Amino acid sequence: WLDFCTSLGQSYPGKPKIIRCRSLEKETFSCWWKPGSDGGLPTNYTLFYNKDSEEKIYECPDYRTSGPNSCYFDKNHADLWTTYNITVMATNEMGSNSSDPQYVDVTYIVQPDAPVNLSLETKPSASVTYLWAKWSPPPLADVSSNSHVYQYELRLKPEEKEEWETISVGVQTQYKVVRLHAGVKYVVQVRCMLDLGEWSEWSSERRIQIPNGE
Repeated sequence: WLDFCTSLGQSYPGKPKIIRCRSLEKETFSCWWKPGSDGGLPTNYTLFYNKDSEEKIYECPDYRTSGPNSCYFDKNHADLWTTYNITVMATNEMGSNSSDPQYVDVTYIVQPDAPVNLSLETKPSASVTYLWAKWSPPPLADVSSNSHVYQYELRLKPEEKEEWETISVGVQTQYKVVRLHAGVKYVVQVRCMLDLGEWSEWSSERRIQIPNGE
C-alpha cells in the first residue's frame, strides 16, 4: 500500500472542508476545517475572509486558541449582523486548493456551553413534596459583561424510565417542580439558548430521591 501511494507521486493538496462555525456567547466565534489529502508534501492551511460585500480580504487572526485546524475570532474581529465569507486554502510546493466558501452570520451560529452547578433539593409544602432545582449560566472566558440573557429548559424523568418530560423555564436559573411521585428517584438536566441560536448540550445529570409521603 505504501509503495502504491509513493508511486502516485506528489501532488497539490486535496480540498479542505469547513465543518463548523460556532459562537458561545455572540461576542466571539470559531471555525474548524477538515484537511484534504496533503499530496505527500508538507501543507499549510490559511483561512481568508471578507465581510458583507467588502472587497478587502483578511486572514484568520488566531490559529491557536480553538485547537488544530481552527480559527478563533475574538471580540475585535467578530461583528454582529455581518455576513462573513470564509474560505480555507491548502498550499504545498505543488500548488494550492480552496474549500467551498462558508457564509457565516455570528447571530445564527450561537450555541452556548451547557449550564453548570445544577443542584437539587426536595422541600415539603403542605401535603406535597416538590423539587427545587437551581443552576448557573455557562462560564465565559472572553466577554465584556455578564449581560447575556439565556433561555433555559429543564428535563426530568424517573431513573428507570426512558422518556423525559421537558419544561420551558424561561430566563430564571431556578425552578420548582411539583407533581412528583413519592419514593421515586428522578434524573434532572438543564440546557440553555441565546437569542436566535441553538440549544446547548444538556448539562450533567443530577439525581434525587423523592421521599415517601408519610
